[in-house]
Amino acid sequence: MATIDDISVSVALCTYNGEQYIGEQLRSILHQTETPSEIVVSDDNSQDATLLIVNETFERWRYLHRDAEIRLVVVRNDRALGVTANFESAASLCSGDLIALSDQDDVWQPDRLAQGIARFREAPGVDLVFADARLVDANGFSLGVSLFDALEISPETVAELRGPRALGRLLRRNLATGATVMFRRNLLDRARPFPSSWVHDEWLTLVAAATGRLDVIEDQLIDYRQHGRNAIGVKAPTLPYKIRRVLEPRLDRNRNLAEKFAVFATWAANRRDLLEPSYSELAEEKAAVEAFREALPAARLARVPRIAVAIRKGWYNRFTSRGGLDVLRDLLQSHALPAIDQ
Repeated sequence: MATIDDISVSVALCTYNGEQYIGEQLRSILHQTETPSEIVVSDDNSQDATLLIVNETFERWRYLHRDAEIRLVVVRNDRALGVTANFESAASLCSGDLIALSDQDDVWQPDRLAQGIARFREAPGVDLVFADARLVDANGFSLGVSLFDALEISPETVAELRGPRALGRLLRRNLATGATVMFRRNLLDRARPFPSSWVHDEWLTLVAAATGRLDVIEDQLIDYRQHGRNAIGVKAPTLPYKIRRVLEPRLDRNRNLAEKFAVFATWAANRRDLLEPSYSELAEEKAAVEAFREALPAARLARVPRIAVAIRKGWYNRFTSRGGLDVLRDLLQSHALPAIDQ
C-alpha cells in the first residue's frame, strides 16, 4: 500500500446515479500530486451507468500507471441508504490513517490531498480539516464566488474554528462542507453510529470539535459543482434569500433542529470521558434553546414575552446562526399547517 511519510490515505467516494460527472471526478482523484492508498466507492443502488464508468475509468488509469499502488474498492448497496448512512458505510470500509470525503460530481484541485496531509502532519492533535472551494455551474464554469464567501466565513470565524471556541461556533451553524473534509480514521470510533437526523459532515465536524481540534484550509481545493440536483448544495446569502428564510413557515425546520441537538446533547452526556465539562454543558444548553424555539406558540403575539426572556439570557447571540435575524424569524414566521390526507 502506498504511503506518504508513513501516513496512508483513503478516499470515501459516495455515488448515486452519477454517470454524468463521476468519470471527471474520479480522474481528478487519481491524478493528485499525492495519491491515495485506496479509493472506496460506496454506490447507493444506482440505476444508471455510474459503476461501469467507475470501473472503466480506473482500469484505463491503471493501464497507463502500472507501477502505481492505488486500490479500488467498489461496494453497491442492495437498497438505497441515503446520504448520511452511505458515507458512514464508505468511511467504515476505509483502511487509511486519513479519510478524505468525496462527492460524485465535483472536481478536485491536484493538491487537494497534499494540502490536507500537510496540515495533519504539522499538527498531530488535529482530527478534522476542511477547506474552501470554488463554486462552479453544471458545466464547470466559475460562479464568481467561493464557498466560504457564500457561507459568510470570515477570517475571524476561521480563527475561532482553529481554537477552543470551535464547538460554540459550530453549535450556531455548520460551516464544514463534506466534499472538502479530511479526518483521522480514529474519529470514526467516537462518531459512529452516525445519527439519521444528522448529515454526515455536520456530525463528524461537531464530534471532532467536541473531542479534539479542527483546522481550516483557506485555499479553494475543489470545484464544488452546483447543478440543481445536488443532494446538499449551497446558496449565495443575498438579501432576498435571507428575507425568504425569515418569512418561510417554521414548523419543520425547528422540529428538525430540536431533534438533532437533543441527539447531540445525549451523545455528549454519554461521552463525558472525552469532553471538557463545559462542552457537555454547551450541548445541553443548545438543545434547550432549540427545544424552546420549537415550542413557541403559533400566535405571534404570544411569542413576544418568551423571546424577550431568551434575548436577556443571550441565547440568540450565543446559539443561533443569525442572532438578531433569528429573533425576527421566530417573531414573524408562520406555523406550517399540517398536511391533510385526501
